[in-house]
Amino acid sequence: MKNTLSDKIINFYDNLEMKMTLPEGVSVMNPFSAAEIKDLSGKFYRKFYKDTLPRTMILGINPGRFGAGVTGVTFTDPIRLEKECGIINSLDKRSELSSIFIYEMINRFGGPEKFYSKFYLTAVCPLGFVKNGKNMNYYDDRNLEKSVTGFIVTSLLEQIRFGIDRKFCICLGEGKNSEFLGKLNREYNFFDQVIPLAHPRFIMQYRLKKKEEFMIDYLKTLREANAMKNEE
Repeated sequence: MKNTLSDKIINFYDNLEMKMTLPEGVSVMNPFSAAEIKDLSGKFYRKFYKDTLPRTMILGINPGRFGAGVTGVTFTDPIRLEKECGIINSLDKRSELSSIFIYEMINRFGGPEKFYSKFYLTAVCPLGFVKNGKNMNYYDDRNLEKSVTGFIVTSLLEQIRFGIDRKFCICLGEGKNSEFLGKLNREYNFFDQVIPLAHPRFIMQYRLKKKEEFMIDYLKTLREANAMKNEE
């Protein structure tokens, strides 16, 4: 099958680059510049997205050093990429908190094949940032946020043209990430509705005792969103 969703996603990530000037000390983290990561992420997308079915977008913040920054797959560390997705890799098998939560949720939803047939998991900003050897979110520095806003808008529009369902998207990060995306959505009308959920990292690091409550909220939201899509 030609011109599948996997073809579009792989082409998008293969050609991602930032040409704008970033604040001093901030560098771009682009995992797709490495041949091994291009190969692994390509295998992932060809396995789960080799069709032309519409998906609902789930948007994280931006890649981190131990998840998508390593594997090229959003919220997927090397362990989950191999054990849950069946993509064998020689990467350092280091766990990432968000990935642990996301794949527990995916398995409770019905497993990777079912989940990825319904949802396209990506990020508001598809490339990550590092400062002083540490992860940085696009909104952590006001100047960085201003610098990358145009890039974010262009990237979102390009991905929506894959055939993404525009009735709603789910945004992970109930604070700054959802606020930023909501503001852009009001200006550019990407989606009819942006549905916020707590970020997996926040849950695992600061609200672990209430993880089950957040998990139930995630699954309820995803199932309701999927049911709404199927009704139309």
